[in-house]
Parts: sequence; structure tokens; C-alpha cells
Amino acid sequence: MIHLPGLHGDWTLLAPFRHALNNRARFVETTYPRQPDWTLDDYATAIESALLECEISSGWILGESFSSQVAWSFLHRQQQAGASARFRVEGLILVGGFMRHPWPWGVRLAQASSRRVPLTLLRFLCQLYSRGAKKRFHHCPGAAVEFDEFIQRRANEADRYVITRRYGLIAGNQPAPIARDTKLPVFHLTGAWDPIVPWWHVRPWLRKNCPGYRGTRIIWSGGHNVLLSSPQQSAEQILSWVKETRGVKRET
Repeated sequence: MIHLPGLHGDWTLLAPFRHALNNRARFVETTYPRQPDWTLDDYATAIESALLECEISSGWILGESFSSQVAWSFLHRQQQAGASARFRVEGLILVGGFMRHPWPWGVRLAQASSRRVPLTLLRFLCQLYSRGAKKRFHHCPGAAVEFDEFIQRRANEADRYVITRRYGLIAGNQPAPIARDTKLPVFHLTGAWDPIVPWWHVRPWLRKNCPGYRGTRIIWSGGHNVLLSSPQQSAEQILSWVKETRGVKRET
């Protein structure tokens, strides 16, 4: 199970979800380098290379938020390679993810705001977010340390710059043709309270346009970062989907 992170680009909010999985799956975490000039295909190529270096040649992709766009590019590489693909995607789970974002104007607004937010304010907001998460998940091994790392990694100019560039990749991407050619299992996991990616737009589009679409789970207690806001429910649902499709013939 390969996790591709959200806009922040690393592992620092995953401890509660990892704990909820409780070693019931081989969970592979990825971290993106701060490369502001990378395209989505560059991300996909680097992920494939890193997985193969670790001798991982197949698995499920969890594309979280921004990385749903990376995941579509990853699938496109497999579609183009066909039987000669070096990595075999067994299924895709969009975690707070999407095809083309339903509100491109909102993404551009977020990008413009990201350029202008003072680092002191950004650090303060990250500290508030981390403080609430620490209080809620005080029982989770290693969570407090990772939440502190989240603050440290966010509050610097290089990180802010590359996140701003990722907004541009979202706004300019149109993966609909890839989704329409995707026949392998595609699931959609979302929190009900998600003003960032409106699931009520994503679910109907997938149902109508993606041949591999198998279903959506809306977690009513969850927000946009549903793996953090509802880790246990997210873990149980994801494991259930993987088990449900095990042994079923897959196509790309």
C-alpha cells in the first residue's frame, strides 16, 4: 500500500493512520523533495524509480489530495507501457482526491494566498493545527514527534515556495482522459466536512466517467485530511476495499 502525500509532501501527519493499520498491510510512505520545477510526470517517474529500487513492483496507490494528480500520472505511465510496465498498480484509492479540481479558480486563489502569507503567520497556524492533533492523539506512539516535524518542515521559504508551485500543477492538470481509460479498481475516500475538495462533485463524475470506479465512502466525522481526522475508520475502509478486490482480474 503506497501512500502519496498531500500538498505538504511528506509523512508528518500519518502517525495516527499508521497506528490504525496496526501492521495489517505493508505500508510504504513517500516524501517529495523540494523541487519547484517538477511536473506531475516528474513526480510519477521518481516514485516509480524509488519503488523499484526498494524492490516493490506492485501495490495499491493511495493518492491523497494533491497526490491524486500524481497518481493519475502514475497510472498513465502504466497505461502507456501496457504489459511491459515495470510497476503494476493493483488499484487506486483517491483520499480527498479528484480528477480536474471542480473549482480551478479556488486553487488559483489559494496559490496567490500561499505566496503572500508571512512565514511567522504560517508557523503560528501550523502550531495551532499541531497542538490540536497532539491533544487528540496523545496516546498514539510517535505522533507528537512527527507533528513537531510537520511544523519545522512547513515554516521555511523553500517549503512554502514548492507548495505554491504544486497549486499551479493542480490548476493546470486535466486527467479526465486518463480516468476514462482506467479499468482497474478505483475507490474514493472522503471526509464529509471537506470544503477544499467537494466530494459531491467528485463522486458523480467518477460514477459517470471512470470505468474502474467501484465506490465512494464518506466518513461523516472526517475532514479534508481524512486519514488524520478519522484514522481508524479510514484504515478499516481501505483494508476492506483491498480485501474485496483481492483475486479479481485487474485491467489498466
